[in-house]
Amino acid sequence: MEPKSLRECATEAIRYWEPRRLLYNLALAAVVLVYFGRGYPASKAALSVDVALGIFLLAVLANVAYCVAYLADIFAQMSGYRLLWLKYRWILLAVGILFAGTITRFFAAAMFSSAPN
Repeated sequence: MEPKSLRECATEAIRYWEPRRLLYNLALAAVVLVYFGRGYPASKAALSVDVALGIFLLAVLANVAYCVAYLADIFAQMSGYRLLWLKYRWILLAVGILFAGTITRFFAAAMFSSAPN
């Protein structure tokens, strides 16, 4: 097996990770909506421009954090473990979604503090 170029690995990483970004964002949005719903109607009163901007900022930061997967993916693809990595990289996606979901849960619970924990 011949080694892959950085360009080929980057292209493969984009092809894999970008369609899954939607799943990642939907999972995080679901966590926020659950906490908003649990505290409703009191959570509705907590909504403001500042809260909306805070949610936007956190969503952007979550997507920046998602991009860290590219570093791991490209590095692993360029290693001798490429084929094994391509088979099991979904585990990184699952752990990343669970980790980000956990962080999101803490922020959502704080934003909509009237929601029971």
